[in-house]
Amino acid sequence: MDLSTSVLGQRVTMPVCVAATAMQRMAHPHGETATARACQAVGTGMMLSSWATSSIEEVAEAAPGGLRWLQLYVYKDREVTESLVRRAERAGYRGIFVTVDTPYLGRRVADVRNKFQLPPHLRLKNFSSNDLAFSSGKDFGENSGLAVYVAEAIDASVNWEDIKWLRGLTSLPIVLKGILRDDDAKEAVKIGVNGILVSNHGARQLDGVPATIDVLPEIVEAVEGKVEVFLDGGVRKGTDVLKALALGAKAVFIGRPLLWGLAYQGEEGAKEVLQMLKEEFRLAMALTGCRRVEEIGRTLIRRHQVLFSKI
Repeated sequence: MDLSTSVLGQRVTMPVCVAATAMQRMAHPHGETATARACQAVGTGMMLSSWATSSIEEVAEAAPGGLRWLQLYVYKDREVTESLVRRAERAGYRGIFVTVDTPYLGRRVADVRNKFQLPPHLRLKNFSSNDLAFSSGKDFGENSGLAVYVAEAIDASVNWEDIKWLRGLTSLPIVLKGILRDDDAKEAVKIGVNGILVSNHGARQLDGVPATIDVLPEIVEAVEGKVEVFLDGGVRKGTDVLKALALGAKAVFIGRPLLWGLAYQGEEGAKEVLQMLKEEFRLAMALTGCRRVEEIGRTLIRRHQVLFSKI
């Protein structure tokens, strides 16, 4: 059986990649560098968060043969944004995933209750100033420190002109992360992006947002095969991977499961999570009669109408 596929022109051993999750050294002392080594060992790709607690360069050095992409927020200071892109280019990253669903941070009640900040021994390693590195030590009052950070640093007015600017800035593939509507997907294709990541930001941005698996088919239909479509959110088993591919995704990205493995046992724990998903996906393919990823299609899926309200 052949589980391999390609993502933005790069081969991976399975259609399961690692999504950008911030501040991984809160889960394990080696954080993003351990994740990078696990991905390299398994033969899949890793998306590094702009808000990583390991730098773009440190992650590249930890797994020099690995496949890496950079997740990017558009900062109010465009020089900061451009600097991140240039550093990713120099460090051998193979694409830019631009998050487009975070003009402001969603209301995360636990973060507000805990008055979330980074522990004092950690900082966002891609930034030199204490304010951008989220390590200024200032008092955020009764709010989540991260919500204040986003409001102060991230550009809430990002629009299609900014995506055009990024498109002209780099020759790397650009994927828009956070598209959930077919009209946005069509506009993204017109602008010349290389892919769309159907994502609801772990369902932490907007209450009542649709599950990504529910909107995936309309996004796939909207792009008409002109760009690659990926999915994140809710992928917990190999059968979830199979369903996403059957509905048109080229690959899926996982976040929380990877962090659980990282917290459990660092690089080895992350590797174990990836191997578990790989073997579950292999079994799901075998039991549905698919020998290659290309044989997975919509005939495998039966949909039942469920009555509920979504935004």
